[in-house]
Amino acid sequence: MRRGPWQGRPAWARQRGRVPAVLSVLAVLTAGLLAFHRAVPNSVGRPGSLLEAFLPWLGLVVVVLLVLALLCRSATALLALLLPVAAWTHLFGGLLVPEAGPGPHDLVVVQHNVSDENPDPAGTARVLADAGPDLIALEELVPPALAVYERTLAPRYPHHAVRGTVGLWSKHPLTDARPVDIKPRSITGSWNRGLRAVVHTPHGDIAAYVAHLPSVRVGAGGLASARRDESAGLLGRAVAAERLSPVVLLGDLNGTVDDRGLAPLTSRLNTAERGFAFSFPAAFPVARIDQVMARKATVGHIRTLPATAGDHLPVVARVTLD
Repeated sequence: MRRGPWQGRPAWARQRGRVPAVLSVLAVLTAGLLAFHRAVPNSVGRPGSLLEAFLPWLGLVVVVLLVLALLCRSATALLALLLPVAAWTHLFGGLLVPEAGPGPHDLVVVQHNVSDENPDPAGTARVLADAGPDLIALEELVPPALAVYERTLAPRYPHHAVRGTVGLWSKHPLTDARPVDIKPRSITGSWNRGLRAVVHTPHGDIAAYVAHLPSVRVGAGGLASARRDESAGLLGRAVAAERLSPVVLLGDLNGTVDDRGLAPLTSRLNTAERGFAFSFPAAFPVARIDQVMARKATVGHIRTLPATAGDHLPVVARVTLD
């Protein structure tokens, strides 16, 4: 009787032979999720958006698979891992490139959700001002904290506009400040989280938008983001109708730039070319939901600032006007 290929071999050897095959399958699957994340359906529970919210972290899966492949000395698994490595590098490798030097037409901007429960608004304002930006965008502004921000920022930022719970502070004059209607239809009460103003910079006028999109929740039914997606669509249409250029958008968008729910914005605006700047939650940041985007301008490097008393980390970015 002929023996099968595994007969007469110890159990550990058979197990070791299966491990490289499993690792190879997992490597191909990870590469597929990275390369074709848009193909993941986004109907019930929005699994596509949920995957895209944490897409960069698939790089950790690749690292774990690499360690296991090295431990079992599998050339096959190592070759298979080239696929997810290539896919991750294509998507995110550019974010690791060092920041270029500042240019003559650069603006430094800060975006921060300060939290409506912030116990130290004055300290928060000082952290933001110490970064020396031209513009500071804030969300979740509530009385009496709003008066503290106004008083603390006034010496270095004499120009500001607040509409509802969002505000913009500037070193340069502001005009034509007005609210932007991004309220989802299902919200019936008072709700104003959008602002547009013209900033008169030394390099020309720009249209600056500040926005705070509705929160998303992850539960047993998946990702609840319908309100966020609807609000993103309204904001995208407002930006598309904007006649002034350049345009800079700063805000807590409650989504990453890879999340297809923000496609009405990412399809019209440039996003940061360098840096991950994970901003939420402040205690253990896993995603950047605080964004800086632009039209007819380039968002270069984005990074986080030291933690404040809020539940987000502030982000600071350099914007080069075209």
